[in-house]
Amino acid sequence: MAKLKLGALPDEKPAKLTVELPASVHRDLIVYAEVLTRETGQQTDPVKLVAPMLARFMATDRVFLKARRAKPVQHD
Repeated sequence: MAKLKLGALPDEKPAKLTVELPASVHRDLIVYAEVLTRETGQQTDPVKLVAPMLARFMATDRVFLKARRAKPVQHD
């Protein structure tokens, strides 16, 4: 079986965010969590997949990275 893009999830202090997902995305998150659980042997909560998936997406988006380097965003 091919490796998933995500591995075991790090245990970090979370920031609370509420989002609405299409039902199809939610179902896919559940299936992804089941596959990841089988692959890592570590029970995975589908909710905890959202942040690493978003982080990986942003880390591999070349246009975003270029824009981020060109004009750093000021944080409050």
